[in-house]
Order: sequence, then C-alpha cells, then structure tokens
Amino acid sequence: MTNVNSKIHINRPAQDVFDFISNPENNPQWQGGMVSCEITSDGAWGLGSTYSQKAKFMGRDIISTFKISQFEPGRLIRGDTVESSFPISFTRIVEPAEEGCMVQAIVTGDASGFIKIFTPLMNWMVKRSIDGDYRRLKALLEG
Repeated sequence: MTNVNSKIHINRPAQDVFDFISNPENNPQWQGGMVSCEITSDGAWGLGSTYSQKAKFMGRDIISTFKISQFEPGRLIRGDTVESSFPISFTRIVEPAEEGCMVQAIVTGDASGFIKIFTPLMNWMVKRSIDGDYRRLKALLEG
C-alpha cells in the first residue's frame, strides 16, 4: 500500500491556491510527468465531477479517469480513480496560514501483481515526485 503525505506553504491567498489546484486542467502546469488532463463531466465542477488524464511515471504511460468523491469549496478536494493502470486516491487540503496558506497532499494507492514487492521503493518514488510537484506549484503561484 502506498501512502504519501506532503505539505508546503504557499505565499498566496488560500482561495486562489485552491481554485488553481482543484482544476485538473491546470495539472500539466505543475505536476511532473503530466501529459494532459481534461474534464469529462458536464455542469459545475465539484462533487461527482470526472476527469481523464495521461501521465508518465517510471517510464510508463498512466491513463486514468478520476471521480471527485469529496469537495469542500475553498478547502478540500478528493479524487479516486475509477479506471487506471495505477489506481490511486488523492486528497488536497488548503488551509489559511500566516502570509498565505498551507497545502497538504495525501496520496494512497495499492500496487498489485509483481510490482507489489517494490512497495517501499514506490513509496519513496511517489513521495519524491509529489514533493517536486508541490515545489513547482509554489514557484508557479508565487512567481
């Protein structure tokens, strides 16, 4: 089981940060390996909305469809894969803080098959990737 937690302070208003990170079409701007993201549901973005993405991780194409399973405007978004070659769930939480906000990412997944024996290595690789994503997010939003 992969379970990764990452936090970063961003010197921008919490609402601005949440608006940016809760829109999956922004993901290629700050998530390394992200090739494309597209909202696939109609109507207002929020609980029950879906999107598809294509990413590269460890040299493999990862094609995923996500459904938003929790949505608290301005504060929290959780997405779960409904189709994927690498099933995960993510939660992004934005909390106001002095001079900006704190952003937390929680990513969980369950490797299957042969790759399951590499779970400790996968945890390290996923953590490294997510930490890099959030450093890019900070640079982008503060820049």
